[in-house]
Amino acid sequence: MTAQTYVPSLAVRLGAVCALTLAVSATTLAPGAAPGANAAAVAARALHVAASKKGAPYQFGASGPSRFDCSGLTLYSFKQAGRRLPRSAQQQYNSSRHVSASSRRAGDLVFFHSGGSVYHVGIYAGEGRIWHSPKTGTVVRLERIWSHSVWYGRVG
Repeated sequence: MTAQTYVPSLAVRLGAVCALTLAVSATTLAPGAAPGANAAAVAARALHVAASKKGAPYQFGASGPSRFDCSGLTLYSFKQAGRRLPRSAQQQYNSSRHVSASSRRAGDLVFFHSGGSVYHVGIYAGEGRIWHSPKTGTVVRLERIWSHSVWYGRVG
């Protein structure tokens, strides 16, 4: 299956942002690709998984497959992509490779903080938006980043 035949079905199910990310990342799976290609493919897969959970209800302490809190969604998404993350948003921040806002890529983690403490996490979808599970009474959704108090982390 080529990227050209795979992407259109994803575009219908997940939207252009996620499909575009997978199309770009799919080209890195060719033999002889750079070492970072696998990390990019994992990030694209995690982003795809998070997007596929659109509409799943928030539940404190839940990590899927049908209900999530914020760090439960990121944990679940990366687990499905073949990477293990710690449970809490702060632990996920501590275990990720920190990157600058100018270096962020789709599939990176976005950590919301107050002072030195992380209180929320989502997966960067590109164009200033994240997939996340916000709070009680809401559902997994794609939303604009609403704060400047964010840090970025890459799962390696």
